Amino acid sequence: MSAAAQAIPLSARIQRIKPSPSMVARDRARQLQAQGRDIIDLTAGEPDFDTPKHIAAAVVAALEAGETRYTPVNGTPTLRKAIIAKLARENGVQYEINQIAVGSGAKQVIYNALAATIGSGDEVVIPAPYWVSYPDMVLACDGTPVVVPCGENAGFKLSAEALEQAITPRTRWVMLNSPCNPTGAFYSAGEMRALTDVLIRHPHVALMTDDIYEHIRFDDGPPVCPVVIEPGLAGRTLLVNGVSKTYAMTGFRIGYGAGPVALIAAMNTIQSQSTSCVSSTSQAAATAALNGDQSFVAEARAAYRARRDRAVALLNAIPGLSCRSPDGAFYVYPSCAGLIGKTTPEGKVLETDFDIVMHFLDAAGVAMVDGTAYGLSPYLRLSIATSLSNIEQACARLAKACAALR
Repeated sequence: MSAAAQAIPLSARIQRIKPSPSMVARDRARQLQAQGRDIIDLTAGEPDFDTPKHIAAAVVAALEAGETRYTPVNGTPTLRKAIIAKLARENGVQYEINQIAVGSGAKQVIYNALAATIGSGDEVVIPAPYWVSYPDMVLACDGTPVVVPCGENAGFKLSAEALEQAITPRTRWVMLNSPCNPTGAFYSAGEMRALTDVLIRHPHVALMTDDIYEHIRFDDGPPVCPVVIEPGLAGRTLLVNGVSKTYAMTGFRIGYGAGPVALIAAMNTIQSQSTSCVSSTSQAAATAALNGDQSFVAEARAAYRARRDRAVALLNAIPGLSCRSPDGAFYVYPSCAGLIGKTTPEGKVLETDFDIVMHFLDAAGVAMVDGTAYGLSPYLRLSIATSLSNIEQACARLAKACAALR
């Protein structure tokens, strides 16, 4: 039998979407490292710190207590109560236990919500730059991503006017990520109020907030929660969060959502027929993270702030690059417009930010992700979830590579 005759036909769904560009970039860096190349990897969207010891100890305690079996699909009651307490304590919102969903990372929670609510022709408003997975998750659920460019002159943020223009009768969701991956942009209370005022006028539109970088805010200000700003939106808002970025727990795969009872029930149904419950020991760790000592959060934030300041200063000193100082998260998103049209020593003209990314990888041994992957170019996304030494070495290499361009 020929290979073609044996091939299993693929669905239209898989042909609409692509692998995560950030994961592809990281895999490429790892492959080069495995080949012996000296690569400074600035693609990773995860903390470089170890998980705090009291959280790791909770895993051991759960194992010793025999907590190794299936849990309810939407999470253990203990974890859901910890989430409820966190939301009340930090965000000023009250939820019941049947309004909480626990998934394998915030990504699954977002996907479950989309799968439970959208279909062919339904639209989801996504400000760009966006996290790379948002549009493809919408496409995977047969929906239509409506991408709204939010340029640097707008602070990389969605304005009330732009939101109003993007909404149609088919709009089902607006997705906000604050602080944002990749730009670090954060919506103030006033900016969020302007957006909620628009949504109040469009009762068919729901709001999904991805708050995964909530605690990595460099102004140390309080959280901005749309449900507190406009309680009238509580019935059509899903708050999404998790423990991965805040507590250096990416491998534990715990995310959660808080929203209306009917939506949470539908999300749980989706999950029950896909992954079922998440790891029991990871849930024990997440409970310890939310309920326990929070000193690590402030320590990590201070380290990220120092790295941000150093990275921004060094990048802005490189001719051809221009870097806005992010409000939060652990990325910088410099413009590389000044390098477009330059020629490498090998004679290649750099026509796109992807060309620039590949040149920096080859010529400087620095791995990053192109801005096109995040919906706005020409930019570069560099993770600062790495040591100051790595940041300084990477910027020195980039400066040398840029100086060699003509």
